[in-house]
Amino acid sequence: MSIPLPPGQIERPQFPRFGLGKFARRFPAEPDRIRVQVAGDVECKLNIEAQLLLALPRIEQQSDFHCVTTWSIRGARWSGWRFADFYRQIVMAEARPLAEAEFVVLRGEDGYCSCLPLEDLLRDDVMLADRLDGQSLGLEHGAPLRLIAPAHYGYKNVKHLVAIEFWRDRRAYRFPLPYPTFMDHPRARVAFEERGRLFPGQILRYLYRLLIPLNVYVFARALATYRRKQAR
Repeated sequence: MSIPLPPGQIERPQFPRFGLGKFARRFPAEPDRIRVQVAGDVECKLNIEAQLLLALPRIEQQSDFHCVTTWSIRGARWSGWRFADFYRQIVMAEARPLAEAEFVVLRGEDGYCSCLPLEDLLRDDVMLADRLDGQSLGLEHGAPLRLIAPAHYGYKNVKHLVAIEFWRDRRAYRFPLPYPTFMDHPRARVAFEERGRLFPGQILRYLYRLLIPLNVYVFARALATYRRKQAR
């Protein structure tokens, strides 16, 4: 029996590249090379490359993906490394976060950033993914590495991941300008329809739904322009 979609979500047959407008035009300089800095309230900053991740157990996971603008993709097949393994075997052992450094900021090479509590990131289904449906992520879906947190709306699932920061408080974090802070819920859990702050999710779903066609179009055009330039 198929599990019902979360409140306010509509199934979409294809998985579009999606995100806030200005980030659609920014692409990583080396989409095939994994490089992630671990920083924040840690004893030692780390620069992680693929070789270090490859020492962790690779996992395959099938999970639904839910965009805050109300579309959902069923059964996306991700491959990569469990965030909990990354944290316990690399971050704890090598970076040594300070006590209470449980506020995590995730930054993408496109300039986007988001945040989640460490306890949410340590769930078994949260991963650092480098493959989707048997293929590398590609520019559309966050190459070379992205976060996958199925219990949270897509805007927490940062693409083109280049930095993971562990902080004791929110002092180093601000939701990317010029977007209003009400769009950024501290946890953005799909099951509770935490689409943003100040306004009920049941109201925001109708506002956000209007953004879908424009965002899909903007990225498709930006990607086509980028590929034409790369082909010259």
